[in-house]
Amino acid sequence: MILNAQLLAGRFLQMLELRRMSRKNYPNTPDGRYFVSKGKMWRCTNPALSDGERRALVKAMMKGRIGERNASTEEEMRVARAMIDTAKRALGERGPVWWDDGAEPVDHHAPENTPYAEWWNGLSNEERATGM
Repeated sequence: MILNAQLLAGRFLQMLELRRMSRKNYPNTPDGRYFVSKGKMWRCTNPALSDGERRALVKAMMKGRIGERNASTEEEMRVARAMIDTAKRALGERGPVWWDDGAEPVDHHAPENTPYAEWWNGLSNEERATGM
């Protein structure tokens, strides 16, 4: 029994390490508003959210994504996508921006075509490659 628990614990730790290693470290803008993936700017989660709020919203979003994947009718797809959209808006990743300095959003733009161009061009080739 103890041996099985040790084996399970070892496998669990291996899975955690694999998940950690598989996470891509995308370039983040200095102000923390965006990260770059596939050559586009994507809005980061609102840092003012508590960890509990963020976790609950991510869980709701993932439930919606599972619903989207498993939808067998248009209505189920519509409901799942609405769940995703609601969660992403609450996370601050869609809808009104979470900052209050008047800066316009640049979501989905190439970083070199935004006010972040100087920052982007100042990154090493290796750092920029992680965002492509």
